[in-house]
Amino acid sequence: MDVESTAISEIDYDAERAKLMVRFSSGERYVYVGVPGEVHRSFVEADSKGRFFQLHVRDRYPFNRLEA
Repeated sequence: MDVESTAISEIDYDAERAKLMVRFSSGERYVYVGVPGEVHRSFVEADSKGRFFQLHVRDRYPFNRLEA
């Protein structure tokens, strides 16, 4: 889903696998694993996606960078 943010352009979530996919405005894409559905919902609803990401996702879940 596309989002309005200066830092993040897209957020997707695979509930069955608890994987959060984030595309940054730079075009880089990452997948974060073990992310609860509530974190995803709160992320989508956050007024500041970048701030939410920094406080609640970055450095809290294992991740992999996806190739372009």
